[in-house]
This record gives sequence, structure tokens and C-alpha cells, in this order.
Amino acid sequence: MRVNLLAKFLIIYSILAVLSLLVVTTLGKQLVTDELTLHKARELYAEATHIADSQSGRYFQNEAVLSELYNSLKLVSSANGASIRLIDTDGTELINTETPLNIKNPHVIKNFDYVRFGPKFYEVSRFYNQYKKEMLSVICPVTRTVKICGYISISLPMDDLQKHVGEFVRPMEIICGINFLLSFVILGAFWYYIYRPLAAISYGAGEFARGNLTHRIDVASHDEMGYLADTLNLMAGELRKNNDYQKNFISNISHDFRSPLTSIKGFTEAMVDGTIPPELHDKYLGIIAQETDRLDKLTRSVLELNTLNAGKASLNYSDFDVNEMLKSTLSVFEGSCRKKKITISLVQTGTSLLVHADKEKIEQVIYNLLDNAVKFSERNSQIKVETTIRHNKCHVSIRDEGCGISQDSLPKIWDRFYKEDASRGRDRKGTGLGLSIVKDIITAHGQTISVVSTAGVGTEFVFTLELA
Repeated sequence: MRVNLLAKFLIIYSILAVLSLLVVTTLGKQLVTDELTLHKARELYAEATHIADSQSGRYFQNEAVLSELYNSLKLVSSANGASIRLIDTDGTELINTETPLNIKNPHVIKNFDYVRFGPKFYEVSRFYNQYKKEMLSVICPVTRTVKICGYISISLPMDDLQKHVGEFVRPMEIICGINFLLSFVILGAFWYYIYRPLAAISYGAGEFARGNLTHRIDVASHDEMGYLADTLNLMAGELRKNNDYQKNFISNISHDFRSPLTSIKGFTEAMVDGTIPPELHDKYLGIIAQETDRLDKLTRSVLELNTLNAGKASLNYSDFDVNEMLKSTLSVFEGSCRKKKITISLVQTGTSLLVHADKEKIEQVIYNLLDNAVKFSERNSQIKVETTIRHNKCHVSIRDEGCGISQDSLPKIWDRFYKEDASRGRDRKGTGLGLSIVKDIITAHGQTISVVSTAGVGTEFVFTLELA
């Protein structure tokens, strides 16, 4: 059977409450009893000592002396509610304030032994079976010169002490009960500040596990519970984005694979069934080859992205001249620039600029950025490539005078397969993965890349590299 946290807390709370009540009613009562007994015993012993001192040196065989002492002890006994006895050394009871004075036939206490008290000046007993109930008894010797001639014993019923114990313990029980009731405030605070948000978090986690990523855990406290709820909500949001991304990924990759495959299949079937005459085969075989290259490029780009995102890409760091790399990469685009009458301005810092990075990966970054710059530049425009050193880092800038990127689309350009509508019409052969690869490569190097773009004016990409 599953027991929730609140039930466990209530069980523990009830056990502690019962234990505290037992402690107060048993241990507390016993402690009060012991302390009150000791205090009362000291009072009685002081009284017995006072009586013994007043009778020191007197002979108790004299009837007049005993009669006078009896009357005196009777008054003391009535005053404090105790029983007082004058006992001879052999156990003969000379005076007992609870019975009339009997000089001729005194009562003898059997087995009387003062030594039984030992170092303890009091005891709780029936005092040699002289009482029917428990009594607090003290005994003090009466001396004549240096010899003990008798004993003064004072006994008080324990029932009287128990009444006082109850008077002391009862306020403690009341205070304990009040504390128990007030502690329900703590229980309420526990329910409101801990159990309630924890239950909401637990329920929300279950919803997330069942795939309901739109659920939101509503915990507004500014403590660890609120932080945990916000973290789980953020996690659900990221998972939801990841699910949406996966759906878009499958949709986009299916579309990008389907288009060239459809072209290849259509042209191939047309050549086989004779729809395309043999004299045009070379033309359409060229188109098939282009579509095959496009599929190959798309496949390699997807594999490259997966490798980078999984953190499996190993960077082979080396020192190389980024100026020389820019020159060699720009030469690849000479034909494309000539067709569109695009001029390239190369501004470099120094004749050589050594950086420390993965040469092959950085070359891929430069190629992708230049490819986009050429692709989206207007005819008779200019592309400016520049290297500078700022804050002990190499900054590489590639700026074009193309169609630019709208402000709404700017944050999305790093997403996989993202293509702005305008660019789809301009470049249907693009995979939408180039900038994603660029971003991941630069991030893997621990560097930064930024973009500034204005629609209809142009775009500038700037990324940093560590100096050698």
C-alpha cells in the first residue's frame, strides 16, 4: 500500500505527540514527585532535628515529662498534618501523636533498627508496617551527653504529596496540550509550503512522463520548490521544442530528399521508356548527376551535424595562416563571381595571420559563409572579406550586399533546414544546413559568431578564432 508524504508526516507527528504526552505524564510526574519528596523530607527532618535538640538531656521515664512532650508534639502534628513518634532505643513507642498516651503499656515496634536508614535520612515505606499506606518518614536521634537515648520520627502520607504533584504536573500537561494544538500551524505550513507544491510537481512529472509536455506546473513560490517547478517546466518546454524540431527535421529532410529522388526517378524512367530521345540523354544525365551531388551533400551535412551535436567530433588543432586560407577559398568562387559580376574586396591584417584551430573545420566555415554570400548577392555588387585582431583574438568578417535577412527570421537562421521564403525562391538547391554546421563548428571551438543584416541592404557574419 502506497503511503504519501503527508500521511507519513501525520503518523510521525502523532507518535511524537503521544510520546511527549507520556513523557510529561510519567517521566515528568516522577521527576516532580522525587523533587517534591526530597524537599518535603528536608522540611520534616529539620522539624525532627528541632524537636530532638529541644529534648536533648531529658529522661523520658518521667511520666510528667512524657505527658508534657506528648501535648507539645500533638500541637506540632496537628499543624503540619504529620504523625510524630518518640521511640526508645529498643523500639518501644513512648509517644505516638495518632494514639492516646500509654505510659504503662507502651507499643513496641518489631524489628526496629535505626541503622536501616543508613546515610539516607528519609524513606518512603510503611515504617516497619506501622501504617496501612505509603508514608514519607524521617528519623532523627535524641542524645543525652554523647549517647543516643531515643529517636524522633515524623511521617507524612504520600497521598498528600501526590496531590501537590498533580498541581505541579497539571499545568505542564495543559502547556503540552496547547503546544500540541499550536503545532498544527506547523502542520498547516508544511502542507501549504511543502506538500502541496511537491504534489503538484509530482503530478506534473507524471504528466511529462506520459508525454503531455504542454502541462505546466503551477508553483509560484520563490524557494527551492518554485525553482524545481520552473526547472521542470523549462525541461518540458525544451523537450516540446525538441519534439517539434524532430517532426520538422523529418518533414524537411523528407522533402529535401524527395525532390532530387523524384527528379532522378522521373528522368531515368523517361530515358528508359523512350520519352526522352537518346540525343538528349547527356543533358538529363547531367541533371541526374547534379541531383545526386545534392543528395550526397545533404547526407554529408546531416552526418556532420549529428557528429557535432553528439560531441563526437574530434578537433585536430594546429597553427595555420587564416589569410592564406581565405585567399585559397575565394579562388574557388571566382567562376560564380564572374558570372554575376561580383567583386571581392579582401582586407587582411599583416601578410600572414596565424590562428590555432582545426584547419579543415574552419575551412568549411569559410566556404559555407562565402557560398551564402555569393549565392544571395545581387549582380554588380561587392563582397568584403576582412581579418582584424581585437582583444587578443582574430576576427573574420564576411559581408555581402545581397537581399539581407528580415529581423523576424534573423534568430532562426541557425536552425537546421531553416530557409527564409525569399531564399527558397532564390536558391532551391540549398539544404538549409550550412549555417547550422557553421554555428556548431564555431561553438565546438569555444568561439563566437554573430550576424548583422538589413533586408535589401546586405548581411555581415563575424566569427572569432584564437591566435596562435
